[in-house]
Amino acid sequence: MDGLEQVRFRRDGERATLTLARPQVLNALSPTLIAECLKVVEAVAASDARVLVIEGEGRSFSAGVDLKAVTAPDYTPQVRKGFSDGARCLCVTLESMRQPTIARVAGHCFTGGLEIALACDFIVAADTAIFCDTHARLGMRSGWGLSQRLPRRIGLVKAREMSFTARRVPGPEALELGLILDAVPEEQLDRRIGALIDQMLANSADALAAYKILYRKAQTLTLDEGLRFEAEADLPLGDRAGRVAAFSAS
Repeated sequence: MDGLEQVRFRRDGERATLTLARPQVLNALSPTLIAECLKVVEAVAASDARVLVIEGEGRSFSAGVDLKAVTAPDYTPQVRKGFSDGARCLCVTLESMRQPTIARVAGHCFTGGLEIALACDFIVAADTAIFCDTHARLGMRSGWGLSQRLPRRIGLVKAREMSFTARRVPGPEALELGLILDAVPEEQLDRRIGALIDQMLANSADALAAYKILYRKAQTLTLDEGLRFEAEADLPLGDRAGRVAAFSAS
C-alpha cells in the first residue's frame, strides 16, 4: 500500500497485518499515524482478507498519544478535530468490520493505544506486556471509546480502578481481569496468534461476520431485544456454512 510513512502493511494470504512503525517514540500516536491506520483498516475491511492483526514495531504496542505532536504550534483546532474524529472512526471500523481483529501486544499498551486495542475482537499479549490508562494522570479523559469499552470488557469497578488510579496492569493480571484473551511468553506470541487465526480460518467467514454483528448488538440491547434481533436479523451466510445450512434445511 503506497503513501504510508508511520505504519506498515503486509498481506500474507488471508491474513493482513498493520504495524505501528514509530519505534523510536514507542509507537506514540500522531495525527498522521491515525490517518494512515484508518486508511489501511478501511482498505482491509473492503478486501477479501479474513483477519487483521495490529501490532507495534519494537518494544511497545503503543505508549499512547504523542504529546509533542499535540502541543506543537501546528496542532490547530482543525487538526485536533481531525485527529479525534479519525481515531474514533478507526475504533468503530475495527469493531464493526466483518473480519476478526487481533491486537498483538508486547510492551506498553497505554491510553490511546489501549483504546485501539479495546476496539479489536481479541487482545493477545506477551506476559511482560503492561496495560495502563493514563488519561487522569495527564489531566485528560478518554475520547475514543475507552470509557464505554473498558467496563464492558472487565466490569465497571475494575475499569474505574484502572482509570482512577492510572496503575499499570501486567499481562497475567490483564488475563485474570478478562481484558485480554491470553498472556504468553513473548517468544510464543506469534505462535499463539497463528494458532488462533488458523482456528478461525477453518470456519465460515460469513458466519464470523454475522457473529461480530450479533455480539456487538449484545452489548447494547436488552436480553429480550437481543433474542428478537438474533431471530429476525437477515444475516446471509453465502460461503461454506451457508451452503451447509441450505442443504440441511432442504
